[in-house]
Amino acid sequence: MASSGADLSRLTEDQQLALQQFTSVTDQGHEAAIPLLERCQWNVQIAISRFFDGEPADPVAEAIDNGPPPADIRRQEVLMNGFSSARSSSSRNRDLEPAPRIVPQPENQQLAQPAPLVLSLLFAPVNLLYSVLSKTLGIIGYLFPFLPRLLNRISGRTPSRASRGNTSGRRPLNSRDTAARFIREFEEEYGSNTLQFFENGYAQAYDTAKRELKFLLVVLLSPEHDDTSSFVHDTLLSSEVSTFLSNNKDNIILWAGNVRDPEAYQISTELNCTKFPFSALIVHTPSQSSTSMSTVLRITGPTPAGSYVSKLQAAIAQHSADLDRSRATRAEQQAARDLRQQQDTAYERSLAQDRERARQKREAEEAQQRAEQEAKEREEAKEREAQNLEQWRRWRAKNVAPEPGADVKDAVRISVRMPDGERVVRKFGAEAEMEELYAFVECYEILNAGEIAEDVEKPKNFNHEYKFRLVSPMPRQVYELAEGGNLKEKIGRSANLIVERTDLADDEEEEEED
Repeated sequence: MASSGADLSRLTEDQQLALQQFTSVTDQGHEAAIPLLERCQWNVQIAISRFFDGEPADPVAEAIDNGPPPADIRRQEVLMNGFSSARSSSSRNRDLEPAPRIVPQPENQQLAQPAPLVLSLLFAPVNLLYSVLSKTLGIIGYLFPFLPRLLNRISGRTPSRASRGNTSGRRPLNSRDTAARFIREFEEEYGSNTLQFFENGYAQAYDTAKRELKFLLVVLLSPEHDDTSSFVHDTLLSSEVSTFLSNNKDNIILWAGNVRDPEAYQISTELNCTKFPFSALIVHTPSQSSTSMSTVLRITGPTPAGSYVSKLQAAIAQHSADLDRSRATRAEQQAARDLRQQQDTAYERSLAQDRERARQKREAEEAQQRAEQEAKEREEAKEREAQNLEQWRRWRAKNVAPEPGADVKDAVRISVRMPDGERVVRKFGAEAEMEELYAFVECYEILNAGEIAEDVEKPKNFNHEYKFRLVSPMPRQVYELAEGGNLKEKIGRSANLIVERTDLADDEEEEEED
């Protein structure tokens, strides 16, 4: 065990480490710290607890019997670095501590949790009485404003800070507005500068550094601290630090805050800040985990500009290799993702082209099938029409009136030139209708061949149309069937007629359409 003197060379490495942790937390000198650590058997936890809470008769025994002395959560967070570091012998593991991602909520947005219904009912009379008394005392204080000051002067009490409320006048804002306020106040206090502060909250700066694999330099300032002004003028705004940060602006994100703001205060607590001004360098550390962000450097108290830059350069150089490997790995992963995306895009494009070709082929096949079906239906319709026409001709042929004999004096003699050039002469009764003449011309082949069948019936659902007309050449006169009338009235005793086909014009129109 070392003596109580201040000779540090006689201390072991663990004892020197414990001494450094104790003095950094308590700000005590070596001469006063070494005896206390010796009495506590170099247990940093017991020594710090004894310093803040008072020394027991046997601190080691009390620590063993009763456990560590109670401390609030904030003190446990401040001392966490010392407790964990005392058990570690590796300086690298001691330097790498997880850096939390902090998203503070402004006080004006915090919602009070409602009390349970049972407690509300139990304390309803007390709340009512308190409300009545406070309003009554408020009215009395308003009417007699000198009474509160007189009672305080008699009792010798001064209003507490909590009773005075927030005297700093700093209204809680969101992260972006808080950062803008800090930058504005910094320029008003210390003048214009070349520092490029991150213009958003700590959480956004943390996420940016993690996503872009950059170093995050956090600077926490306390305006109430005596060394803040000298640190800003001599170190932070010095040409060395400004030039260093400007040259590394693509690799370092600078975020700063005022500890009077809730966000910066919470960050100082989470980062175990024990002395102001405070700077911390945070970076992605793949050696801890693939997604971890660790605090690799802490600079507390006033530090010369050269030493400040040297510490930053050493920490950056120590972790640049790991960071470069992470960047290379991430670049490879991104290249692989881009390649997969390009392959997927090409595959989807090829698949879309195949689908389009298949669709066009399917549509062409369907169109061809429809055309073939329509052609087949037209052929069937023509065949059916031809069959019905032939059946109608046979039925109509048996109903054609016979030619009048020589004894009929008023018979009408008509000479008809058929479409094939054959001339046919026949007599018709004077009272015969024009349709009779058209029917004779339509059924001439059957009548001439003598193939008249008595058992033929008129086809059903068939509307016959004569696809010709009878025309007198000189002078030209068309005898339309629709005009009606008998032959004697329309034609006279005799006539020479020509059969003109009307279906040939329809066939030519269909061919032009096709």
